[in-house]
Amino acid sequence: MARTRWLWRSLASRLALLTIVFLAVPVLIYDQFRRADETGQTLLLQSAQQQGRLIARAIQPDLGRADRASLPQMGQVLTRFADDRTRLRLLVRPRALSGGDGFFYVGAAPAVSTADLDAERRQLVEQGILDRLGSSCEGNVPLAMRVPRTSGAEEVLTSITPMNTSFGCWALVTSNDTEALLGSSLGRPYWKTTTVQLAALIYVAMAGLVLMVLVGVMRNLHRFGDLARDLVGGETPGESFAQRNTVPELAGVAEAFDRMVDTLRQSAIQLRRAAEDNAHAFKTPIAVIRQSTEPLRRALPEDDVRSHRALTMIDKSLDKLDGLVSFTRRMDEAAADLLEPPRKKINMSALVERMANSYTGLLSERKLHMRSSIQPGVVVRASEDILETVVENVVENAVSFSPADATVSVRLSRNGRTAELVVEDEGAGVDPGNLPRIFERYFSQREAGKGMPDTDPTGQTAEGTHFGIGLWIVRRNIEALGGTVTGENRRDTRGFRMRIVLPVVG
Repeated sequence: MARTRWLWRSLASRLALLTIVFLAVPVLIYDQFRRADETGQTLLLQSAQQQGRLIARAIQPDLGRADRASLPQMGQVLTRFADDRTRLRLLVRPRALSGGDGFFYVGAAPAVSTADLDAERRQLVEQGILDRLGSSCEGNVPLAMRVPRTSGAEEVLTSITPMNTSFGCWALVTSNDTEALLGSSLGRPYWKTTTVQLAALIYVAMAGLVLMVLVGVMRNLHRFGDLARDLVGGETPGESFAQRNTVPELAGVAEAFDRMVDTLRQSAIQLRRAAEDNAHAFKTPIAVIRQSTEPLRRALPEDDVRSHRALTMIDKSLDKLDGLVSFTRRMDEAAADLLEPPRKKINMSALVERMANSYTGLLSERKLHMRSSIQPGVVVRASEDILETVVENVVENAVSFSPADATVSVRLSRNGRTAELVVEDEGAGVDPGNLPRIFERYFSQREAGKGMPDTDPTGQTAEGTHFGIGLWIVRRNIEALGGTVTGENRRDTRGFRMRIVLPVVG
């Protein structure tokens, strides 16, 4: 149901459907009009045949008296029945001859040039009309044949009526050059008529204009999408949506997009600046308070337990406040990175290898081992700071949960169009009931007092307090880069597996 709704709302689907409609409608309409035209042709030909039969009956007595000497006067006989609309020609095949080649013209009204008559006779012979008449000399043959004239005009032969006399077989050919017949489809395919061609031209122009509008809008939207990806990737920092827009009606949309991009950029800058300023503003008095408590601690008598306990509570509160400041700064920076994630081509292989090597001292201190398998040449489009934060969080998360003498595994490989980073530990894993929540904000499964020393990127403080934003930041950053991150308990052994997938470049 959702896919059907998407297909119906999709501009591309509507364009495809509209194209099918534009192709189907003329076919259906053409067929209906062609049938109506065929009916009209039939009526015209029936009328022309009837006219030919009437004229043939009228001149038959004259033809019955004709002989070889009277053949030159046959044109005068036809003149009585010809007019501006009807043209007549008379052919005869003496009994001494046979076949279609035996016919020759003996009269025409109005007069027709010899070249035109020869061309007309050839056309009648080529189409086998005279051969069929020569075999029986019977029946009225309906015609729908266009014959060109040397003057450049056209006539439409509408009927040929045979008459048999003692002299031979006569054939009366009727033709018309009226606008009604010349403008019809008689003697040619229906699609060649002026009306059909004009209608087709208008229809194609209309359909083309509609499709051009839709295609233009789609291409403009694709340009907007390409520019949005380029802006995120930092490839065209000086270009705007208004510059790429080619549809005047979308100018307001393009300007709104440009204002939105500027607002996001300024918001990201302000967030980073505010995070830095606030952290500095809080860190300084915290440091001053921490330094000020030292002289007090030294000045207090050893037996003043209450005062020493108060100073200890102050130190713990300062540690917690310091962690909250770091936590708040990291949250603001993460929000700024999502508003405007700077991206460029990053050699992820080199970055992961460098970061994996940087944990040598920490692993030695915690009596852990690291096993790494990094495929060279894996390049992604990302921000180096964001990517370092992601790798740092997942690796340190694995280290913090690993028992002594355990191994942390880091693998990076390319799988088709994606890069896959897998980090595994040999810890206790995650409660299956909590697996769907590990990427939630403020969720933590750590026990108090256990974890990394000092404040780390996951939001953990020196006293073992965890804010539960480390994996949340990982997911937010990876999704902002167009990737995915998943976590699962290892099935082959104890421990946890974190898998990060990002699109590669090239």
